[in-house]
Amino acid sequence: MSFKITVLPDGQTFALESGQTVLDAALAAGLVLPYSCRTGTCSTCRGKVVSGDYDAGPAPAHILPPEDLAQGYTLLCQARPSSDLVIEAHEVYLASDIRIRKMPVRVLAVEHLADDVMQVDLQLPSSEAYGFNPGQYLEFMLRDGARRSYSMAAPSSDEPKVSLHIRHMPGGVFTSHVFGSGDTRMAKREILRIEGPFGSFFLREDSDKPIIFMASGTGFAPIKAIIEHMIAQGISRPAALYWGGRRPKDLYMDALARGWEAQLPGFRYVPVVSEATPEDAWAGRSGFVHLAVMEDFPDLSGHQVYACGAPIMVESARRDFTSDCGLPAGEFYADAFTSQADLAVLNPEQES
Repeated sequence: MSFKITVLPDGQTFALESGQTVLDAALAAGLVLPYSCRTGTCSTCRGKVVSGDYDAGPAPAHILPPEDLAQGYTLLCQARPSSDLVIEAHEVYLASDIRIRKMPVRVLAVEHLADDVMQVDLQLPSSEAYGFNPGQYLEFMLRDGARRSYSMAAPSSDEPKVSLHIRHMPGGVFTSHVFGSGDTRMAKREILRIEGPFGSFFLREDSDKPIIFMASGTGFAPIKAIIEHMIAQGISRPAALYWGGRRPKDLYMDALARGWEAQLPGFRYVPVVSEATPEDAWAGRSGFVHLAVMEDFPDLSGHQVYACGAPIMVESARRDFTSDCGLPAGEFYADAFTSQADLAVLNPEQES
């Protein structure tokens, strides 16, 4: 059985097969709605159901505030319709050469960026170009059917390769392989399978608004790709990057980020550390990264914000920036990944 989904305000329609989520059916039809995690751990795919019946699943009650639920909002990555639906959601337009594909990849290099962060370079098939927007992510397709998601850490290029930043998650099957030793460790020339690109986290280049980039941990990876794209393309807009970590060592490419200030006119980098110890001798900004943004930018009404990191950071920023700093809700773009606190109930290794 199939159902018709109508998307307001554009009036686009697509078919959905019984059992599919609204988001999966939209992507299959070539319509890209805002989304990030696809697991119900963030609210990027938040949309309003105007009419129709559906199973929302348990995630919206944990993620969305009661007033949103009362108004008919849900998470489109979890909603499974049982009738035709009319929804309100904005379609995201991608470059025409970008399409989701499955393919084999070969490991080119595995390099430590920090004790618990590894850069993994993958060789892509050279038969055709692999297009993606800087900020998007791919998924590893594991042999047991599980998937692990990681953002590309550099913009696309003529070379058929991508780079990822992978943080070690203790007990995680995939990251234990990446960080293992001897025969258990990921090796050069190893063959893996991926699918992608996914996600609606990328720079909206049709705007000239000042930008706030905000990252925690390896949420830095997709923002790195976006900023390097801006430098390569000569995109000049006032921009600031706030990168947060518990300890200074968590800012594993601090020198690179500082160097961007000389490469990108109007760019400023602000590292923020929340749990520095005396031996760190930290003299920079302290506290939560999104509060540092609010201290410096009490009025965000004319800005765009691009945030990537743990869901609690992303959702706190979304809430506080819109309610306290006047940021238009439609100008908050986010990519959230699962933190260790989510391991028991969600995909244990999704990380940007």
